[in-house]
Amino acid sequence: MFSKNTHRVILWLLYLNCFLLTTASAQYFDFTGNKKKTAIPFRLVRNMVIIQLKINNKGPFNFVMDTGVGIMIITDPGLIDSLQIPVHRMLKLRGFGEDEAYDAYASPELAITVSCLRSFAVDAAILKKDHFGLSSYAGMPIHGLLGYEFFNNLAVKVNFSDSTITVYNAKDKHKFAKGEKIPITIEAHKPYMEANVYLPDGNIKKSKLVVDLGAGHPLSLENIDEHSGIQKKCIHANLGVGFSGPINGFLSRISQIEFGKYKIKNVISSFPQDDSLKNYINVKRDGNLGIGLLKKFIVVFDYPDNAIYLKPGPNFKEPFEQDMSGLEYYADGDDFKRIIISRVEPGSAGDQIGLEKNDEILAINLKPIAKMSLEEVDSIFKSWNDRSLLLEIYHDNRHDLVIMKLKRRI
Repeated sequence: MFSKNTHRVILWLLYLNCFLLTTASAQYFDFTGNKKKTAIPFRLVRNMVIIQLKINNKGPFNFVMDTGVGIMIITDPGLIDSLQIPVHRMLKLRGFGEDEAYDAYASPELAITVSCLRSFAVDAAILKKDHFGLSSYAGMPIHGLLGYEFFNNLAVKVNFSDSTITVYNAKDKHKFAKGEKIPITIEAHKPYMEANVYLPDGNIKKSKLVVDLGAGHPLSLENIDEHSGIQKKCIHANLGVGFSGPINGFLSRISQIEFGKYKIKNVISSFPQDDSLKNYINVKRDGNLGIGLLKKFIVVFDYPDNAIYLKPGPNFKEPFEQDMSGLEYYADGDDFKRIIISRVEPGSAGDQIGLEKNDEILAINLKPIAKMSLEEVDSIFKSWNDRSLLLEIYHDNRHDLVIMKLKRRI
């Protein structure tokens, strides 16, 4: 079963080694008629930007917007039947991890519409089996991921404060080119930027990072020297499940990251420890910058001009906090109203009171889980150090009331 951290790693892995079904540069979206601008509402669910779209005049379907994928991915194989998609060719999708590659079908060209935008020559990889359970992670149906094709021909502004994506004709630069301009390169259909990473030992590492709207973490770093001081205060963690199995590593904090005129301090970062990672990277890089950091800004992606624009949002100065419960959990049931624990971090607050895998959380501070969203639960477990919570737990066929005291671990 996936972990609470699955999303940030799954979406981080999807871009690593997907086969392109056609010439990706020919796959794009554009306006219908004489439109030059459109606003698309989105839901930010557990650090996933989710929009609704139609495929072959059917839907709507929920898709995650992800600049870290080089091809459209349909994660719900049920869409093959509901959309009557003819599939013939099989693909192997592989990232890094401990297991073998997963099978996916190559779709024919699909007709995709989002607001007044339509697709041109866009096809997809359709997973033969949904190995990741993004729907259970999000607590709502998720059907796939939309990446490079949506961004490569347009300017796309993501405003996290009002949950709106505004899409412009990239030629109308005066309408969207506001904020700090950060140069990017588009390599293997993903955007890269350079940043200075300040490590605990005082060293500054110039880093090439994927700008990854689909990765839930603030920052993930590779190629870090073991003497950098990172591991002096860290959490050894299951970072999630990728195309090729479980990903192990740890979480810690860097002193600062600097890009453009912005200097952001004390950033929680992920550090994967998996040698197989090196086998599946086709662009040399040092990690990726995810939505946990991007959501501090209003962000404009301008692939045609090799730039992004950043303007601080309302929560720019909020500190980074990690889960303080040590629990990883997912939504279950037909209506996603049950929360089941999938893993308990050793030595954490949850471990200290005896919580175990497969325990069900029924209520927090007397409020039933059925009346809460997964984001509310996440927020409570990140709230503040030493906070005491009353949990109702279903364990070994009985109901227990336990008090858990949150513990900041990094």
